[in-house]
Amino acid sequence: MHTAKPGTVLDRIRDFLALITFEHTVFALPFAYLGMLLAARDGWPTWHQFLWITVAMAAARTVAMGANRIIDRAIEADNPRTASRPLPSERVRPVTVWVGSGLSAMILTVAAWQLGPLPLTLLPGAAVFLIGYSYTKRITWLSHFVLGLTDGLVPMGAWVAVRGSLFTSSDLPAWLLLGAVTTWISGFDLIYACQDVAFDRQAGLHSIPTRFGAAAALRLSTLCHLVTLSLLLWLGAWVGLGWPYWLGMVIVAALLIYEHVLVRPDDMSRLNVAFLNINGYVAVTLLASVVAALFVG
Repeated sequence: MHTAKPGTVLDRIRDFLALITFEHTVFALPFAYLGMLLAARDGWPTWHQFLWITVAMAAARTVAMGANRIIDRAIEADNPRTASRPLPSERVRPVTVWVGSGLSAMILTVAAWQLGPLPLTLLPGAAVFLIGYSYTKRITWLSHFVLGLTDGLVPMGAWVAVRGSLFTSSDLPAWLLLGAVTTWISGFDLIYACQDVAFDRQAGLHSIPTRFGAAAALRLSTLCHLVTLSLLLWLGAWVGLGWPYWLGMVIVAALLIYEHVLVRPDDMSRLNVAFLNINGYVAVTLLASVVAALFVG
């Protein structure tokens, strides 16, 4: 294997950010803010809550991605699609990832403590998902849904940070967000996994495209996103959000339809556009529509 020469400090920072795909935070951070805003619907979250929810989200994602890259480094080195990533190509050393993930775990713990006793109590359970989801594709083709559930915990965690509760009748929006994000993330992970069918079969890894084929995976992805839309409609009706939210829902539905138009079982050439661009637009559109609905309301 060719080993890249060490670069400047800025190069190493850039490589580490590439390793954890920092830009993908746009998929999850808006949902953390959704949970926060809807939990504080009778008012607005405090700056203290906003700051520490943001810190917790960024730290949690760094822990999850850092652990994933360490756990999957041998697999990524063997996969031609991922062999050029910073860790397999040795642009980033494993010790750097261990240190970065460890520091992020400490920051996450501090953030949970700052947000209250319930977030701190629930943190160990969340950590099991943040780290454990990387192992699931070794044992089950349901791994897509474990990833989705892991991301679905984001808005629920933000809700708990503001409300300090999770199991009362008024906490239904948190569970609707959990379901919506779980099925949304699972749906586009099903699409993303279609590009690795040949490698996953050779490596003995489990996924729905590998087990049932790309066409079946894309159909299930469509079903997942229909469930996502249904849960978001339920959320808007239950909370009583105004017309900006429903306008946003129309845009979100159009974006998801377009995402599924872009990919076909026999043509994955536009998969990255569907995965990176469209899903980022979905998250930002939904957040903007909720903010507008709360402001107008």
